[in-house]
Amino acid sequence: MRAVEFHEYGTPDVLKLVQVETPEPGPGRVTVDAAYVGVNFADLKARAEGYRVQSLPFRPGLEVSGRIRAVGDGVQGLRPGQEVAALVGGGAYAEVVVADAVTVFPLPEGLDLRTAATLPTVVPTAYALLHEVGRLRAGESVLVQGAAGGIGTVAGQLARAAGAGAVYGVVSSAAKAEHALEHGYDEVFVGDAFADDVRRATDGKGVDLVLDPVGGDTLRRGLDALAVFGRLVSFGNASGAEPWHVGQPELYAQGRSVGGFSILGLAQSAPEELRALAERALRTVSDGTVSLPVTAEFPLADAAEAHRLMGGRTSTGKLLLRVTD
Repeated sequence: MRAVEFHEYGTPDVLKLVQVETPEPGPGRVTVDAAYVGVNFADLKARAEGYRVQSLPFRPGLEVSGRIRAVGDGVQGLRPGQEVAALVGGGAYAEVVVADAVTVFPLPEGLDLRTAATLPTVVPTAYALLHEVGRLRAGESVLVQGAAGGIGTVAGQLARAAGAGAVYGVVSSAAKAEHALEHGYDEVFVGDAFADDVRRATDGKGVDLVLDPVGGDTLRRGLDALAVFGRLVSFGNASGAEPWHVGQPELYAQGRSVGGFSILGLAQSAPEELRALAERALRTVSDGTVSLPVTAEFPLADAAEAHRLMGGRTSTGKLLLRVTD
């Protein structure tokens, strides 16, 4: 079968199309004949920095849609030929993908394979950030970093559906602001001065919930944008900055709190909780609450071009690799 791997860290040019043996599923696992694969920023960090890479060569890819090819011993509720989406720890850039059965999700009625490939990381993550970790309540205000990306696009819609009083976003360009304003946001701020923008927009109060995938100085400014009793949820470190420790001086005086979330971490530590979360989250797509536009699609062999586009920080929505023609 065909797959995309890298044998060294570096630019998108290190991604190579290779021929490898077709895998078979072990106990508790399934193989999926891939139709589409989602491209995520974590794939770029793996390729460039070795993020979550145990050894080389490495095959990136966290999410895939397709049809079950075979099931291993002990797998229940899944069958060959069934259309599914799956979350994997890596290896999705391939024609056949191995996944733990507990992170394989049968598609709801009416959900096509192309749309399904956009969902396994993005929609459950956005749902968890707002509802499980962020504990958003109707009437509260939300600020989302990266509002034009995949998670940001979904978070804006989910916050609006949950009755948020105001939904604010932060992006890096005016073009991205236009995209975010079409997906649930009331106002979108461009650049690093968002804490001042938030204070202006909220008459000095600040926002109740901040969602931050950037880390570093951006996370610090997010804390400054919080209202009394506000919450910040960290779900990434796209800045590559050194981890920052927050404690009593930043939190105690105004009752602020900081939480965190990693869907890959949840998949390892509490897979049954992830399955329940994913089922709730995917319903928001099948019932029309959430739509996630695919803004670019590449053949599997052109994975490097997808990485270049995402790495240029100009893309919005979701990027996909097309595995079957």
